[in-house]
Amino acid sequence: MEATRLVGTVSRGIRCPIIREGDDIAAIVAESVLAAAKSDGFALRDRDVIAVTESVVARAQGNYATVNDIAADVKRRLGGETVGVIFPILSRNRFAICLRGIAKGAKKIVLQLSYPSDEVGNELVSLDKLDEAGVNPYSDVLTLEKYRELFGVNRHPFTNVDYVQYYGDLIRESGAEVEIIFANNPRAILAYTDAVLTCDIHTRARTKRILKAAGARIVCGLDDILSAPVHGSGYNETCGLLGSNKSTEDKVKLFPRDCMPVVLNIQRRIKDATGKNVEVMVYGDGAFKDPQGKIWELADPVVSPAYTSGLIGTPSELKLKYLADNDYKELSGEELREAISESIRQKDRDLFGQMASEGTTPRQLTDLIGSLCDLTSGSGAQKVRRIFLFLKSKKIPAFRMFARLTNRSEML
Repeated sequence: MEATRLVGTVSRGIRCPIIREGDDIAAIVAESVLAAAKSDGFALRDRDVIAVTESVVARAQGNYATVNDIAADVKRRLGGETVGVIFPILSRNRFAICLRGIAKGAKKIVLQLSYPSDEVGNELVSLDKLDEAGVNPYSDVLTLEKYRELFGVNRHPFTNVDYVQYYGDLIRESGAEVEIIFANNPRAILAYTDAVLTCDIHTRARTKRILKAAGARIVCGLDDILSAPVHGSGYNETCGLLGSNKSTEDKVKLFPRDCMPVVLNIQRRIKDATGKNVEVMVYGDGAFKDPQGKIWELADPVVSPAYTSGLIGTPSELKLKYLADNDYKELSGEELREAISESIRQKDRDLFGQMASEGTTPRQLTDLIGSLCDLTSGSGAQKVRRIFLFLKSKKIPAFRMFARLTNRSEML
């Protein structure tokens, strides 16, 4: 009798050297995975997945820009006078340094903050406080003075930062005047200026459409800023400043560009070395929400900017507990295991609408895998020496191993 497989999905964090500009990232990734496999005694198999963080790809590309580069592009595109900056996320790493550059490219910034929270869930005021104050976030426009009168100072629960004060001070320190309002209707900014930079991530297309239809003279998104080089800077033709991170006090690392050649090169190198057909992806933020802080993790424009063809689409999965509780409720033990195994072998490629697949969360493979990689790798120096993930195979049954390459040598 065939031995029962007892280990499901395995996620491994792989150490690699610190990546510098100009490094051959594909060679380093492939060599690091092969060395880890030899050192730790695991074999690569067909359809294993190697996932590489976008950070090291962008670093190898040298895809950086300065605050002054941002300022020059903002001034060129939006005129350099009064600029409406609407719907930014509240983040020192993600947006504050971009705001410095934006402010340097204008005489005055009218900052429109969404409330009660930003797009990814960072809270400016609680819904309970809105209810107590009788404020309707769908229609009411609040001045800074009214916001303070009603809600006082609200500090971020994780960073202890009052982002309203922080962003206002940052704009003034960058040489621009500032006026702050709170509104969720993008049209509210047009009472102050007709040159608008919309800074939302996943809703930006709708926001641009609404503003243009309402008569805005100039509408740009963060994806339009640094979509081409400025004074020889880095750039991203599709994402612009979206997906950028603070590098130094006056420089940002942009989202990587031209990633398809990277993943295909890694795939080819592994094939040449082992004969195995692995899948490869570049990933950034995972796509999940923190239930305590209510913050949605995905501040990048996409989870994965590039991936090999085997990662296209969604899983086609059966809900094992549904089969056990319904189709095979009279069975148990080896008979039940064999019946469910046979259902998996005979299942349709497309289970859309079938009860046996209900509740399997048909998300994109790259979003599922990227989330797993992001959770495995973390963002800072790891305190946990080793992580074993014993996961049911219902999510991504075709994939056995996830190797995540990181630039942090202390990883695992």
